[in-house]
Amino acid sequence: MKRKKRSTVRKKRIRILCVPIAEPFRNLGQPTGTTPINPGNWMNDFTLSIYQEASLTPGYLLLGAWILGIFVMMIWFLKTWLRMNDLKKSALPLQNAKALELYNGCLTELNITRKIPVCTTAYLKSPVLAGWIRPCIYLPIHLISDFSKRDLRYMLLHELQHYKHKDAFAGFLMNLAGIVYWFHPLVWYALKEMRNDRELAYDASVLGILPEKDYGMYGHTLLNFAEKISLFSFPFAPGLGGSGKQMQRRIRNIASYQKPTLRRTIKSTAAFLITALLLWGLAPLLSTYAAKEERFHWNSSTEKISYMNASSYFDGYKGCFVLYDLDQDVWRLYNKEYATLRTAPNSTYKIYDALFGLEEHIIAPEDSLLTWNKTPYPIKAWNQNQTLASALQLSVNWYFQEIDRQLGEDTLSRYLREIGYGNENIQGGLSSYWMESSLSISPVEQVELLSKLYQNKLGFAPEHTKAVKDALRLSSSDTGTLYGKTGTGRMNGQNVNGWFVGFVESGSSVFFFATNIQGDTDASGSNAAEITMSLLSHMGVWTP
Repeated sequence: MKRKKRSTVRKKRIRILCVPIAEPFRNLGQPTGTTPINPGNWMNDFTLSIYQEASLTPGYLLLGAWILGIFVMMIWFLKTWLRMNDLKKSALPLQNAKALELYNGCLTELNITRKIPVCTTAYLKSPVLAGWIRPCIYLPIHLISDFSKRDLRYMLLHELQHYKHKDAFAGFLMNLAGIVYWFHPLVWYALKEMRNDRELAYDASVLGILPEKDYGMYGHTLLNFAEKISLFSFPFAPGLGGSGKQMQRRIRNIASYQKPTLRRTIKSTAAFLITALLLWGLAPLLSTYAAKEERFHWNSSTEKISYMNASSYFDGYKGCFVLYDLDQDVWRLYNKEYATLRTAPNSTYKIYDALFGLEEHIIAPEDSLLTWNKTPYPIKAWNQNQTLASALQLSVNWYFQEIDRQLGEDTLSRYLREIGYGNENIQGGLSSYWMESSLSISPVEQVELLSKLYQNKLGFAPEHTKAVKDALRLSSSDTGTLYGKTGTGRMNGQNVNGWFVGFVESGSSVFFFATNIQGDTDASGSNAAEITMSLLSHMGVWTP
């Protein structure tokens, strides 16, 4: 059957209601005697919407592994720090008069007024700069005798570039990132590239000081230096040394170096400014995208809204109540903050999962039977074949997991995007994405979707919409017919997230509602349903 094209939703006239709320919506007070004490067996069934406890063991294992990794990394850095500390104790101030004269000339050449100590040691093969509070340059003692005055000048100029650009402190921050993100290969790769680029930048800074005829000699110094040293082993102390590949890359850059002209400087500055402006301009979009996961950005200014005080009904719970009167086009809200907050839908999501299964002909209105695979479940009523009506009434997880298995991730994601279901995120896995996992939706979105579903504005076949609506029918009375679905989120053995969503047909009027409660314990779908029916009864929308 070819899927019908979704009809265009008629735009509403913009109307804003900012007047005091008349009775009985100004303050609902305490629940009245009209609250149903035992509304029927369907409520007991709905408390079983989720039976599996969300295990926190994998999370604790990962947390433990992360902390253990940090501990190992800190031990390694502590060992290198102790080695560096021993090296400092063994180092002696530079005594060579010619080398000191050369060093002072380098300070003047770079306009550095601070007298940075220079020491020599026999325990280093590469010069390093250590200490971001009291920086000191440590030179291998063999450099004084093995290298020429020119070579020593090049090395000192390079090391002083590290000081001039505060690399000791930057290195501390980089190593801190390496400790915290020890498990992330991309972080390690980024840190490695940052260190490589740093050396390339300081080579360029030194070349900018030298005349063009000395470029080759500076490169020759690096080659000669690389032959006589190995990679230094102090990750928090920037130095001249490096790996063979790094040295090759630096030599190639020196060979191709050209002093920046005014034109090139202007072009690079313009490129930087353009990039900065683009990032600044995209920042609001990125923030909005990130916020999409946790909150629904509802343009409530285009709606008629009555805010109500129903706090006494939510005693001990955080939560909200949302009611939409389709005939009057009026919203009634308690606690707007929670009404737009996205949370896991749990079993209320099965309303739409059923529709997806019907649209893909996995089940049919006249033949919705799925065979139990003989896997035993703690809930006895689940251990048998199920139809759509029984699966929704008993909230049978395996029934909808089988629908999802046959749908597949691609088809499921497409349907979620088409109807705009919450954050549309199914990364939690096909068996549990809607159970306190990746998928989330706000109460306002629940009501909007129910309204579109009821009016057949989601593009589903009318017979499929009717089949789901019939399966959601709970109870009838003189005031109308109640349709709904509960959902319970269970974490660590406790009910922490309770839902009751649905609608009431009352004469020519239709009221759509969503109640969500959250707490450390006993926040179940059945309790959300009791709160909802108390409110509906007090408002005169529906009584049993």
